[in-house]
Amino acid sequence: MQVISKISRQKNNPERYNIYLNENFAFAVDEATLIKFGLTKGKILDQFEIDEINYEDEISKAFNRALHYLSYQMRSEYEVKKKLLDADFGEAVILEAIRKLEKLGFLNDETYSKALLETKKKTAKKGPRAIKQDLIKKGIDKDTQIKVLDTFTYEEQVKIAMELAQKSIKANSTKTPMQVKQKVQDILMRKGYSFSIINEILDQIQLEREDEEWQQLIDIQGEKIWKKYTSKYMGSELHMKVKQALYQKGFPLEVIERFIDEKETQEHE
Repeated sequence: MQVISKISRQKNNPERYNIYLNENFAFAVDEATLIKFGLTKGKILDQFEIDEINYEDEISKAFNRALHYLSYQMRSEYEVKKKLLDADFGEAVILEAIRKLEKLGFLNDETYSKALLETKKKTAKKGPRAIKQDLIKKGIDKDTQIKVLDTFTYEEQVKIAMELAQKSIKANSTKTPMQVKQKVQDILMRKGYSFSIINEILDQIQLEREDEEWQQLIDIQGEKIWKKYTSKYMGSELHMKVKQALYQKGFPLEVIERFIDEKETQEHE
């Protein structure tokens, strides 16, 4: 048996107290643990009680460390657990600290997931597939993933995907409609939208070109292709290679043939 001979408040941390047993420093506890176990001068403690007090204090320290970590931004349970493991807290202590955090409302994976969904939608304009990967990285369980992602409506996905599409269209004004649609499809796939959403967006966007616009486009892209192949081919073979390259980029045949005719005329002048 050991007797508490002295209790003193720590100078550097007034919320923690040093406990002395039989005139020797034994351990430190926070105020909540001090009150919970009724630690006062003269109290007799056996080893089991001392171990229990130390265990409770470890939980308090883990809880406070997690609370500090959560003060900067919302975190998932997985992130908090990893942070505490990195700080060398034991599994049992971490579990108790996390339960306490959840009970007090400081930690909730569903609330966290909903917030993450809203952030990824608004700032990164991500689709469900990409957001699902973010949730997986944060250690969110499958049922919570499904529950949260189900709130991302089809109509909302179309709206955000269309915003991305319009931005891509504007950035690729010197491309053919086929090239622009490929760019739109690529970005929507990277952002995690489904094929049904992508197809709906591609069906909705109008990318018709006037004759003058086609001429401007082929003047830009055609010239580069012509220079590329003139160093390797001549005559009909050159014309065929250029025609194939421009057709693959989405240029109409009549626009391609007019371009090649113009290049032939220039060569013979």
